[in-house]
Amino acid sequence: MKMIRAAGGIVSNEEMRFLFIFRIGKWDLPKGKLDSGETAKVAAVREVEEECGIHIYSLGNKVCNTYHIYEMNKERILKKTTWYLMKAIKQNKLIPQLEEGITDVRWLAPGDFMMIRQNTYPLIRDLLNSIE
Repeated sequence: MKMIRAAGGIVSNEEMRFLFIFRIGKWDLPKGKLDSGETAKVAAVREVEEECGIHIYSLGNKVCNTYHIYEMNKERILKKTTWYLMKAIKQNKLIPQLEEGITDVRWLAPGDFMMIRQNTYPLIRDLLNSIE
């Protein structure tokens, strides 16, 4: 089985709202694959900034690693994603990375997470428990 490494962020702003993306019909957290020679920390910040059109003010602690298996071109892939806490301040203008299939980016308060929980992946639901 081929393994792919990715990294992403649980991003909050000064209003304690959290950043979510809408891609391929589901709510998700911003993340992406590591480039060759790139560390998970560097990739996490780069991917969040690219996918949401924002600037990360600070990178916090690692939250956890998640793993999931999917199939691509009849090959099974194990994807390991390393998640970090991040902060973005004064970043109200969000720009979804359309070429990556992201059609919406939003700041949401924990009270609005039910909308996310109803249409997301099981691993994202688990990550939401760490920030509620």
